[in-house]
Amino acid sequence: MFSPTVYSDIASHLPASVKLIAVTKTKAIADIEVAYGAGIRDFAESRVQEALPKIDALADLKDIRWHFIGRLQANKARKVVEHFAWIHSVDQLALAQRLDRIAQELTLAPNILLQVKLLPDDNKTGWTPAALRQDLPALQTLNSLNINGLMTILPLGLTPADRQAAFQATTDLAHQLTQDFGLTLSELSMGMSQDYPQAIAAGATMIRLGTVLFGDRG
Repeated sequence: MFSPTVYSDIASHLPASVKLIAVTKTKAIADIEVAYGAGIRDFAESRVQEALPKIDALADLKDIRWHFIGRLQANKARKVVEHFAWIHSVDQLALAQRLDRIAQELTLAPNILLQVKLLPDDNKTGWTPAALRQDLPALQTLNSLNINGLMTILPLGLTPADRQAAFQATTDLAHQLTQDFGLTLSELSMGMSQDYPQAIAAGATMIRLGTVLFGDRG
């Protein structure tokens, strides 16, 4: 159940540069409506089949921005382009190229983030810095996607200091790529319920909060 009190406390301490995104995976439409009433406008889902009924049910709330944050399968790409303003989890060149073709067909221009993996983690996908540098020239030719920045998810088990260092490395990578490739990677989607303070300290512009706002997944 969404906690307006917890949200108000978190929001009151956020820098103006940080956007709070409420992660509503497994949460009911009624919970999203309460969160909307408390002032949240950015909501994230990670499963297309679960997200679409919610998006349809809340279509009258015109200022909601939907973010896709899950692993994106190629056969779900069209639905994501159609229904989500932001796609955080673009993790390989072939997927980006597919999204670009679909966006061109639909005359849409989704905002995307490039998912990077700076620490070894068998459970996460994403570009290593070296692989991203290799693919960036091809990514820059995709005219129907707005490449706005980077996204990362850290491995479990890190200390707070290690988390902040990994987030800082992601921020530094964005700055380096901006300088070297002439991009504007101004958005950094970093930090979840367990590590968002370290992400903010390292320069996050988007934090993805679920459990801390809604309680454990139902």
